[in-house]
Amino acid sequence: MKIFINGKEKEVSSNLTALELINNFGYSNQRVALEINSQIIPKSNFANKMICAYDKIEIIKAVGGG
Repeated sequence: MKIFINGKEKEVSSNLTALELINNFGYSNQRVALEINSQIIPKSNFANKMICAYDKIEIIKAVGGG
């Protein structure tokens, strides 16, 4: 199915959770914020939130520093 991640069109399998999406795109061991269709998804809901066709997803990686 077609989705948009950080403004770029991507093809992914259907029946995909937000957690699986994060893992599939290489963010599994990183601190990220996830927004789907302008709604912030709490990390505690990643495993239950299903990705739908044409979702607009923003994945923002946390960067430490001082």
